[in-house]
Amino acid sequence: MATKTHLGRRILAGLIDYSIILTFFCVFIFSFGTQNSQGEYTVTGILALVPFFFWFGFIVLIEVFLGATVGNSIVGLQPKSLTRNNGQLTFSQVLKRHLMDPFDLFPFGLIGIITIKNTEKHQRLGDIWAKTIVTPLTEN
Repeated sequence: MATKTHLGRRILAGLIDYSIILTFFCVFIFSFGTQNSQGEYTVTGILALVPFFFWFGFIVLIEVFLGATVGNSIVGLQPKSLTRNNGQLTFSQVLKRHLMDPFDLFPFGLIGIITIKNTEKHQRLGDIWAKTIVTPLTEN
């Protein structure tokens, strides 16, 4: 299956998704955190898990149930399975794709960009592990 990098759209999709997440994190920490004497805010206890659950729901569950993250949907991209004939992602594939986000996005997304540009199917590390590719929404 021939693929294109769609690099610009993939970068924009990631910026959209993680801008929303960062905004949530900041609002959450300033709203529910406690300020110390140096002016830093911290969230402790069970509340410290809320940002993780937000990330999990916003990235993983939306992609599982809707087929793409908000960012990918806006820019017209979707991930597809290389192991299933219908291309539909499994929960495991989505989780694998996004557990690798910290590596793909570090530093400044360079690892993801390098792997997209230098792999045959234009995959990030998460895509390689999950056996997925990213295609335009209209492509079957």
